[in-house]
Amino acid sequence: MADTERMPLIERDTQLHSLAQYAREAAEGSGRLVLVSGEAGIGKSSLVEALHHQLAGVQWLAGSSDGLFVPRPLEPLHDIAAQAGGELQQLAAAGAARETLFAALLRRIGDATRLAVYVFEDIHWADEATLDLLRYLGRRIAHTKVLLIATYRDDGIAADDPLRVALGQLASQRSTRRIDLGTLSQDAVAQLAAGCGVDPALVFHLSGGNPFYVSEIIDHNGDGVPPSARDAVLSRVAALADEARSTLDVAALMGSRVEPDLLTTVTGSSERVLDQLLSTGMLVSDGRQLRFRHEIIRRAVAERVSPHRAASAHRRILSALLTGDNAFDGDDAVLAFHAEGAADAGAVLEYAPRAAVRASGLGSHREAAAQYERALRSARLAASLDRDRTALVADLTGRLAREQSLVDRWEEAAESGLTELALWRQLADQHREGDSLVFLSRVMRRLCRGPEALAYGEAAVATVEHLGRSAQLARALAQQALTLMTGGNYAAAGPLARRAQGIAVDLSLPDVLSDALNTESIVASQLGEDWEPLMRQALEIAVAGRIDDAAGRAFANLHLRLAGSHRFTEAEEVFRVGYTYCEDHDIATFGTCLRGAHAEALMMTGRWTEALSIATDMLRQPAVSPLNRVVLNSTIGRILARRGDDTAMTYLDAAVAYAVASGESLWIREVIPGRVEAHWLRGDRAAAVEDVELAVGAGLAADDWLDGEVSVWLRRLGGSAPLPFEGTARVHRLALAGDWVGAAAEYDRLERPYEAALALVSSGSPERQLEGVRRLDELGASATARVGRRAMRRRGIRSVPAGPRPSTVRNPAGLTTRELEVLALVSEGMTNDEIARRLVISAKTVDHHVSAVLAKLAVPSRRMAAAEARRLGVVMTAT
Repeated sequence: MADTERMPLIERDTQLHSLAQYAREAAEGSGRLVLVSGEAGIGKSSLVEALHHQLAGVQWLAGSSDGLFVPRPLEPLHDIAAQAGGELQQLAAAGAARETLFAALLRRIGDATRLAVYVFEDIHWADEATLDLLRYLGRRIAHTKVLLIATYRDDGIAADDPLRVALGQLASQRSTRRIDLGTLSQDAVAQLAAGCGVDPALVFHLSGGNPFYVSEIIDHNGDGVPPSARDAVLSRVAALADEARSTLDVAALMGSRVEPDLLTTVTGSSERVLDQLLSTGMLVSDGRQLRFRHEIIRRAVAERVSPHRAASAHRRILSALLTGDNAFDGDDAVLAFHAEGAADAGAVLEYAPRAAVRASGLGSHREAAAQYERALRSARLAASLDRDRTALVADLTGRLAREQSLVDRWEEAAESGLTELALWRQLADQHREGDSLVFLSRVMRRLCRGPEALAYGEAAVATVEHLGRSAQLARALAQQALTLMTGGNYAAAGPLARRAQGIAVDLSLPDVLSDALNTESIVASQLGEDWEPLMRQALEIAVAGRIDDAAGRAFANLHLRLAGSHRFTEAEEVFRVGYTYCEDHDIATFGTCLRGAHAEALMMTGRWTEALSIATDMLRQPAVSPLNRVVLNSTIGRILARRGDDTAMTYLDAAVAYAVASGESLWIREVIPGRVEAHWLRGDRAAAVEDVELAVGAGLAADDWLDGEVSVWLRRLGGSAPLPFEGTARVHRLALAGDWVGAAAEYDRLERPYEAALALVSSGSPERQLEGVRRLDELGASATARVGRRAMRRRGIRSVPAGPRPSTVRNPAGLTTRELEVLALVSEGMTNDEIARRLVISAKTVDHHVSAVLAKLAVPSRRMAAAEARRLGVVMTAT
């Protein structure tokens, strides 16, 4: 019988050659992560197995993810650990923390003295922790002798699927390579069908060139050709004897991989029956376990099992798992799945919460949420809830809400949090009610529902304050301090934060202590006091205590403060370390916050293409909280407005709407100047004045830079409102005094090239204005440059440059002249230091140009940039 594994590997020579080349590169010490993609049944496993045959004698370790139920955290790693043995197997068996497991696997990879191959199959079903492991390894294998292969289906990936985000991040790593498998041609199908007595044209028509479908159709010799692979599978199942068919049904309910001993225990089948199933080709053996050759086969079989027979089978499987000795013994995720299939609510409530705790500890928060949802389905089965069951539902709902919040599912977290609150109030448990109110205050803030955040915070303090110095009171005080601080009420926020710290120290609550120190640090920053030691302490406590949420917030706020102080080099390093931490610990909310703030910092320093790429990519993700969308929309809108893009106002309007809804004066003051500038660039001075006066009327942000920026815009526009703030930043004082040349020099010192160019255009000096326009052209700020040209022409200045340099306009990638020069030298293999010496610029500036070139060409590496440039014909000779 024919199938994709046994049929010849046709039209895959190029892909197999590439895979073998990557293996050779890895053997030489340049580790590779290869992403192999294609639709279901396209032959991904066949390609990998073909390489396995070529690399006989090479260490080969493989694991796969199971599509049957809520993924078992780190399933492929457990498979690999069982094959590897030693320390890795011991740690996996002991339930070690994810960081420990990740580090152990990396040590094993790093210790390899010759080529080793690690295969992660079917990562479209992988849990978050497995995707995090791939990201972790992808950043660290460049100098190892490992070939890491990950296969996945690229059809039907949802927009919010974590795999889509992970693939984008993996693709940007220098060690990553991609192999995409397409369908077979009509000639290839004809070659496979030759001599089988089947019309090749009909086979191609029905299969669409999918190798699995081709094999199934050919296997039936053209008699009653099935319209889909499912029909082909079920027709083969129908040909089995009753005992073999019922055994296959149970195997399909167990998952993609099946332990033979467990299967025979549950079904009572003999080895003869297993041999019969293996002979059909639907099941294969890897030496330790049986597995379905294709997931399509397993699903087709499982879906034909009637509900009452499936429930009976799940009960038998659960019983065998609880009494037997097998690989899944004690695996709560597996037990919870079969318990639910068996309609055993008690067992579900025992195993699902434990599976959730384990998944959460491994950073698989979506899987943890799914397990809590499973537990809640069973907990609510009772016709009426007694007090104990109500308390259980309240607790599970609260746990679910917190998992949802960690992955930026804030609307769902709000719904779960409100349900939890109602239940604790029903039970008159004020301590837990206080916890719920604190959580809801945090949720409403992320949803930009400022008044509600404040109200829930006040209610939390009022609910638990009379209960004494408790953990609930400490958390309520810390949360209310945060809410007041973001609303600009620093006088009230500081004392509350310090009071929370006192209780946290007395009761040994490091999470509260870190959070309150973080808030106090921001208050100090806004009041012009020394903020950094407090923030560093908050971060140190969170990281040392493995308090992921607090650590994520500390990294995000440290980055924001450093970038806000124009310490961009330090901020970028904090971003690099902090974002890696958030990725490794699956803290999506603060990882998104860090990327958004990083994009804003890139915009400030003139790296607009990079900033726009990051911000637009993030904004396309559906699971981004409204609060995180404020800065993303603002960054995109500002850049597009400066480039003269008509869609800019859509983003700026959204940013302002989110900020106003949040009630946070810092956000309002941060985003309104962007819309003021957009109105000004479009020549709508009245709208610009209205917006800037709106910002003045909203009250001061008590942030020197933001308040000074509003004043500068008011002065530039000549609005009627009095200047709200003279500014303590030297650059604003210079601008408000009319010393635009001095302001430009100060902006240059602060690494704010756009503001420096704009100041020069405002200077009134023809020479300086010409320089400002030239700089704006180089930045790509075409709309701003046009404003500058119009102003110069109105003043009668001659020789006003007509527009961007021809070299920028002509090349299809939109590279500036300087970027073309840098690309030419990159293509010659020069390092950044060598390029800096050649062009007489700093290495840091070269790094900025290289990053911009990679972003514009949409490639992850210098080598690929050179190849893409040659393809587009944009390389020029460097001077």
